[in-house]
Amino acid sequence: MFGFGMPELIVILVIVLVVFGAGRLPEIGGALGKSIRNFKKASEGKDEIEIKPKQENDTKKEG
Repeated sequence: MFGFGMPELIVILVIVLVVFGAGRLPEIGGALGKSIRNFKKASEGKDEIEIKPKQENDTKKEG
C-alpha cells in the first residue's frame, strides 16, 4: 500500500491526533468516507442528472 509500513502509519496517526484532536476524528472519518463514496459514484461513468420538480400543494382550501 504505497510503501507505507506499520511504523509509518502509526506516525501519521499520531500527527493527525495532535493536529485535529481526538474529538474531531469521527467527523474527519465520516467526511472522508462520504468523499470516497461520492468519488466512486462519479467514476462509475453514469452521466445522469436527477431532476425532481417541486411538488405544489394541490389540496389548497378554497372557500
